[in-house]
Amino acid sequence: MHFGKSHLEDKREDLQSHYGKIEKTAGVTALRIAFCLLLVVLVCGAGLVIGAVRGVIDSAPDISEANIMPLGNASFIYDADGNQVQKLTGAQGNRVSISIEEIPLDMQHAIVAVEDARFYEHNGIDPSGIIRAFVVGVSHGFHFTEGASTITQQLLKNNVFTDWMEETRMQSFKRKIQEQYLALKLEKTLTAEGENAKDVILENYLNTINLGSGCYGVQTAAQTYFGKDAKDLTLSECAVLAAIPKAPTAYNPKNHPEKNQQRRDKILNNMKEQGYITEEEYTIAMNDNVYDRIAMHTQSQAESAPYSYFIDEVITNLINDLMVQKGYTEVQAKNVVYSGGLKIYTTQDSYMQSILDTEFQNPENFPANTQIGLDWALTVEQADGEVQNYSKEMLQLYFRNSDPNFDLLFDSQEEAQSYIDQYKAAIMQEGDTIVAERSSFTPQPQACMTVMDQRTGYVKAIVGGRGEKTASLTFNRATDNYSQPGSTFKILSAYGPALDLGKITLATVIKDEPFNYSDGTPLQNSDLTYHGDVTVRQAIINSINIPAVKVLTELTPKVGFDYLKKLGFSKLSEEYDVIQPLALGGITYGVSDLELTAAYAAIADGGQYRKPVFYTKVTDSKGNVLIDNTENKATQVFKASTASLLTNAMEDVLEKGTGVAARLDNMHAAGKTGTTNEAKDLVFAGFTPYYTAAIWATYDTHAEFPESDREFHKRLWAKVMNEIHEGLADMDFETSATVQEATICTKTGLLARSSCPSITEYFAVSDLPTERCKGHYTAPASTPTPTRTPSAASTPQATPTPTEAPQETPAPPETPADPPSNTPETPDTPETPDTPETPDAPSEPDTPAEISEVQPQSEESGSSE
Repeated sequence: MHFGKSHLEDKREDLQSHYGKIEKTAGVTALRIAFCLLLVVLVCGAGLVIGAVRGVIDSAPDISEANIMPLGNASFIYDADGNQVQKLTGAQGNRVSISIEEIPLDMQHAIVAVEDARFYEHNGIDPSGIIRAFVVGVSHGFHFTEGASTITQQLLKNNVFTDWMEETRMQSFKRKIQEQYLALKLEKTLTAEGENAKDVILENYLNTINLGSGCYGVQTAAQTYFGKDAKDLTLSECAVLAAIPKAPTAYNPKNHPEKNQQRRDKILNNMKEQGYITEEEYTIAMNDNVYDRIAMHTQSQAESAPYSYFIDEVITNLINDLMVQKGYTEVQAKNVVYSGGLKIYTTQDSYMQSILDTEFQNPENFPANTQIGLDWALTVEQADGEVQNYSKEMLQLYFRNSDPNFDLLFDSQEEAQSYIDQYKAAIMQEGDTIVAERSSFTPQPQACMTVMDQRTGYVKAIVGGRGEKTASLTFNRATDNYSQPGSTFKILSAYGPALDLGKITLATVIKDEPFNYSDGTPLQNSDLTYHGDVTVRQAIINSINIPAVKVLTELTPKVGFDYLKKLGFSKLSEEYDVIQPLALGGITYGVSDLELTAAYAAIADGGQYRKPVFYTKVTDSKGNVLIDNTENKATQVFKASTASLLTNAMEDVLEKGTGVAARLDNMHAAGKTGTTNEAKDLVFAGFTPYYTAAIWATYDTHAEFPESDREFHKRLWAKVMNEIHEGLADMDFETSATVQEATICTKTGLLARSSCPSITEYFAVSDLPTERCKGHYTAPASTPTPTRTPSAASTPQATPTPTEAPQETPAPPETPADPPSNTPETPDTPETPDTPETPDAPSEPDTPAEISEVQPQSEESGSSE
């Protein structure tokens, strides 16, 4: 063995070298293992990331289903001549989409220059933009304020991912991945389909973007800020609009012109640098005083006016029709009306509408003592936090404690306001806060009117009240108010059905005499007198109550009720309204002016009822017909002969009866008056060979009209109809071929001979007698007949000429046979009975259809005239 020093040192070095090799080998191995593990983790992580991304992409909307078009477009309403009369917009629906050809290149380039400079180069996403935004974000302490979305991505965000404003951070991350994927796929798909992908995307983007002031899309913005179409925008104006989308409120050129100008200048510079405009174009645009033009246009724009009464009805009817005919919910129907890009073609005649609007705003057409009606409501939060509501009824009750006749009618708006202030002072306590208050002051009496074309059922014009209309979709007295129609119902519920069923003729004699309803309640005529034997024609002309009720009683109220239902009266109650007062319009819930107009239009059109129509056709944003009302089918309610007979009798109402004040200047017209109990409602419904119209006047407080004010509505009806018919040829009403004029013997009801006491009248051919009377020979008296003063009763065909309101009560007659003094509208001044003994002045005695002895069967009293 060798144990020398040198030998031991060599041995130690060998051992150390061996252990070093082992350590080195172990380190390398560990490093390799760690690298492998890291690689495995990275691969697994990448797989998980790829899987997650794939899952996000797989859950993205299918590009074939993703609608990149704007979600809401304004709807437009047109009159009967195709003129636009109203634009309808909802939330994010104030938009009019136009094609890329209608958008100027300057507008296209301006938005590209500021929003997506490489738009025409990338395929949906911009990698350079993403890297730039990332670098800028990191350099600013990871505050990523720089946008990297392309126009394609923004379009998808606005029109496909519509809930992006309510996203969480994770949802936003997921959406951005889907957005980028769909952006690539959208451009690829459009190109594969042969479309110009960039034009399609830019067109939809420029029709979508929010451009401030409630404007969506460049067309609406151009009209709002500059009063022109987008195709007519200048370079400077295009740059102004392109500046807005980044922050529509902050860069609104009307409210913040300085901030908009800063961004506009940047856009013009970008356009110059990117080669879209020349130096000269840049200079001209920069020097353009565009903001002064915006300010001037803004000042010239009036606040949007409320919808007219006609437009209100179009909207209401269309929403209802979409729900009934198309199965829409109310929300869906409203959304499509206001934001569906509909084109709604109405029946409105704008010329006629302007006549109604003008005449109903003219105070000269109404009683001189016009008052102001008050509608008021108040909500107060009291000091203890309790909320209390107050109404006009509570205000009225408060003042009635000191004035029992206080009726919410005032001589001026100032007076009305003073009562409001007094009441508020009485109810408000220290610490109370007004939450809301509403006051409305309307002239009284009120009135409404509807005009229809009886041949189509098209409503041509409508006005729902007088005074300024301060809001849209408000109370329309012509359609929303249901009141008793007075004597206008005599034609529809009694005489019309009885003539139609052959129960009476216009020559039928009915005894006007004391009469009670079946419950014992006495019935009176409006003039408080009785007129003896009167023909149906005379009863219609002078609107006498008792003959009408007698006719309905014999006919039975159920028959009259059934006719009324066929004429479209929607609120009639079979439980409460099948009663005798139905003949006089005495019903539970009333009828609307629109319904009454449509019912009289049925008579004007040969007995055919058509539902009133406000629009003819509605198309969607693609031009497809959504609803078509063009063919408004009719239902035959009265025979043509009945309609002719009623028309002929109602012509006399205007010529010599209660409707004289409604007589037209140069046009044949027929109609019927109506006045309810205590003259709280004044009604007139009538027609010409061209149009049918009904007018209604009332106090909103249900006050009684003084006698001096009970004719103005007829004069207003005549004034409106005279203007509507100006330039139209006067022509007589067409008489049905089933109506024939004949002279009959008033004693036998047979065809008269020369010796018969007779009356000449129109009859339905089916009701004409076929036999001739044998005659009535009277031997000459052997001694002269003493001279006597003839009475009015000796002229069978004569009818008194009424003057004023139907409710007027004349002085009591000296004898029952004498004719009453003239009474206007209130149909109660018929002829006196004839004297049968005198051959040349015969009376009108019994006819085969006489019903003078009929007994009442129902209860309750109805309205007066």
